[in-house]
Amino acid sequence: MSQAKASSNESQFEVFSKVARYDHEQILICQDNHTGLKAIIAIHNTVLGPGLGGTRMWNYANETEAINDALRLSRGMTYKASISGLNLGGAKAVIIGDPAKAKSEHLMRKFGRFVENLGGKYVTAEDVGTTTKDMEYIKMETNHVVGLPEIMGGGGDPSPVTAYGVYMGIKASAKKAWGNDNLGGKKIAVQGAGKVGLHLIELLHKDGAHITVSDIFESGLKIASDKYGANVVKPEEIFSQDVDIFSPCALGAILNEANINQLKCQIVAGAANNQLEDENIHGDMVKKKGILYAPDFLINAGGLINVYSEYNGYVREIAFAQTENIYNTVLNIYDKSDADNINTQIAAIQLAEKRIHDTMILQSKI
Repeated sequence: MSQAKASSNESQFEVFSKVARYDHEQILICQDNHTGLKAIIAIHNTVLGPGLGGTRMWNYANETEAINDALRLSRGMTYKASISGLNLGGAKAVIIGDPAKAKSEHLMRKFGRFVENLGGKYVTAEDVGTTTKDMEYIKMETNHVVGLPEIMGGGGDPSPVTAYGVYMGIKASAKKAWGNDNLGGKKIAVQGAGKVGLHLIELLHKDGAHITVSDIFESGLKIASDKYGANVVKPEEIFSQDVDIFSPCALGAILNEANINQLKCQIVAGAANNQLEDENIHGDMVKKKGILYAPDFLINAGGLINVYSEYNGYVREIAFAQTENIYNTVLNIYDKSDADNINTQIAAIQLAEKRIHDTMILQSKI
């Protein structure tokens, strides 16, 4: 066997083993030379309904990194939908490329055709690097898209609702930690001043919290500083801030051994997906350190709740009201974590998987 062929077989085995590890149903590789499209659609589980998850466009370092992101994110969407009581499965798409340079109408429309070919098994929406305008382009090729502009009957930008869910998660965590959910005077470090991060900072500012923020982009930092009086620190300094609450609102896998050891907070609750680099090792590590961790796929579910609301005629007030339920679910997860002596991430996964398992049993008897 030639070295090239052996390498190819090894690469294929790696992909299949990763898909099996997270128990995915399907992964689709999308490629088009004309538009430059390179995308991955990962469908994790459709027991509760069609797999719904946004399309992320990011300048990944390599294809392996993109596949890993798609697999982890889609699995998180399954749990997010289940624990939120939505009749949806979990899926996610990633497009490889710099959204500021590589994105075009034709690229998004070509991607929309791949979504259409899945026949409704996957429903897409906006995510990091994509916008409601991109969803308009996708809509030209498929009806399996949500997160459309309000003028088209959609919910528009979901980031305010996502931020509100995180805010509810933070308040519930404060209730657990200190006996009340008043955030006035609390010191909160927010990692990431993007769309969700800025909306969250606005809510925290209104409550009288003292905010420290970091980001790799200057635009969001200026707004956070000028409008909300946030203290700006360098990205590498955000983990070691002496604060009450740390709120990761950037990319995932940032809670690893090195960063957790730097934390000086009592609560970690933020919008970023897949914050724990390893949900068992680092979930336990956070718990042993005495830090309350609000599972990310639970408290950042507001965006999913928002687009799910489009199915029955979008009303933003209803989306916010449903998102408010995150508060009580977070408290339930903390209780389960204490009762079972497990970390909160595992407690939340168990609750999400139970609903899926019970539904599978019910379906087998019909």
